[in-house]
Amino acid sequence: MIDDRVDVVVTGIGLISALGNLESSWRSLLKNESGIGQYQPFADLPSLPLGMINRVPTDLESLTHLVVADAIEDANLEIPIADCGVVIGSSRGCQASWEKLARRLIAEKQQINSPFPNTASAGLLPMLEDWLEMLPHQAAIATVRQIGSTGVVLAPMAACATGIWALARGFELIQNGECQQVIAGAVEAPITPLTLAGFDKMGALAKTGLYPFDRQREGLVLGEGAAVLVLESAELAKSRGVPIYGRVLGFGLTCDAYHISTPQSSGSSGILAIKQCLERSKLSPSDIDYIHAHGTGTRLNDQNEAQIIQHLFSHGVAVSSTKGGTAHTLGASGAIGAAFCLMALKHQILPPCVGLSQPEFDLDFVRNPRQCQVRGVLCFSFGFGGQNAVMALGKGELG
Repeated sequence: MIDDRVDVVVTGIGLISALGNLESSWRSLLKNESGIGQYQPFADLPSLPLGMINRVPTDLESLTHLVVADAIEDANLEIPIADCGVVIGSSRGCQASWEKLARRLIAEKQQINSPFPNTASAGLLPMLEDWLEMLPHQAAIATVRQIGSTGVVLAPMAACATGIWALARGFELIQNGECQQVIAGAVEAPITPLTLAGFDKMGALAKTGLYPFDRQREGLVLGEGAAVLVLESAELAKSRGVPIYGRVLGFGLTCDAYHISTPQSSGSSGILAIKQCLERSKLSPSDIDYIHAHGTGTRLNDQNEAQIIQHLFSHGVAVSSTKGGTAHTLGASGAIGAAFCLMALKHQILPPCVGLSQPEFDLDFVRNPRQCQVRGVLCFSFGFGGQNAVMALGKGELG
C-alpha cells in the first residue's frame, strides 16, 4: 500500500491540445467548443475528423519541449533543476519517425531494384544515424535535457492509461522520499498512417466527431496533445511560497487480463481500481463531487464505464468527458484529464461533456459548465490490454 506520510501537491501545469494551451483549452471547454476538425494529413488515406494542433502532424520532441516549458513557467521554477525527477510517458513514442524511416527504405528499395538486405550500405546506415533519438523513452530523455536534471527518469508506456500511470509513479517518488519534486505526465503525437489505419481496421474511428456517452456516438477521434504536472512535496511548495492547484490523494491501478481491446463486461477490474484509489486516498464514494470519465465515444467503453459509475456511485455524481473537445489523445488523455480536474478544483467549475446531445445512460452528465462546490474528484483512464488507472485529486491550501 502506498505510504501516505508525505502530502503531494501540484504547483504547475503544462497542457497543449487541439484547443490550445491550458488556459485557451479550458476557456473553449467552458464554451462547449471542440477542437476537432476534418483533415487529410496523408494523401493515401481519406479525410477524417482529427484533433490536430496545427494543420500538419506535430512531432513528439517539439510537443514535449513546449508543454514542459509551460509547466516550468507556471510553477515559477528556473532551469536547471538538477534534482527533479522526470516521469514522462507516451503510448506511441516516436512511431511517426519510424514510419517515415520505413517509407524511405521502401522507396530506396524500389529505386535501386535490389533485394532489401543489400540496400543497407546504400541507404540504411545513413538513415539510422539518429536512431537513438527515436526510442520509446525519447520524451522523458528530452525533458531531462531540457531541465538539466540528473535525478530519476522514467518513461511509462501503458496504452491509454499511460498518463495517469506516469502521475502515479511521480507521486510515489515523492511519497517514498526519492524526490521532492517531479515533472510527470504524458505526450502523444499519434497522427500517423499506421495508427489511423489500425484504428480504422478495428472499426473504432468516428466519421463526423466524438460524442461521449451519446446514443448516436460513432467511435473515437484521434488527437494530438500533452500534459505534464509539476508535483512537489507540500513542504517544498510551502517553502517556495507558490500557489497550488490541488492535492494528489491517491491512485488505483489494475488490469483485466482479459482481452487486448475489449473491456471485461463485468467491469470488476475497473471497479477494483476505483475502490483501491478511494481506499488509498481515504475517501468514500460520497466524497467525490466529480468524475472526469475516460469517455472515448466508442460503444463498449462508454457502456462499460457508465455501468461502473452506476454501480459504485448510486447516490449520483457529476460526470463528463472532455474528449469531445480535445479528441482522444491516447496515452496523454489521462494527464490531460487530470489537468482539467485541477482547473475544476481551482475555479470551482465543472467542464461540460462536449459533444453529448442525447445521453444513453442515466448519469448526472455535466451538459453545461456547472458552478458548484468541488472538493474531491476522480479521473479515469482505461487502456488497451485491460489497463485501468484511476486518480484522486482534492482541493487544499497550504497552511
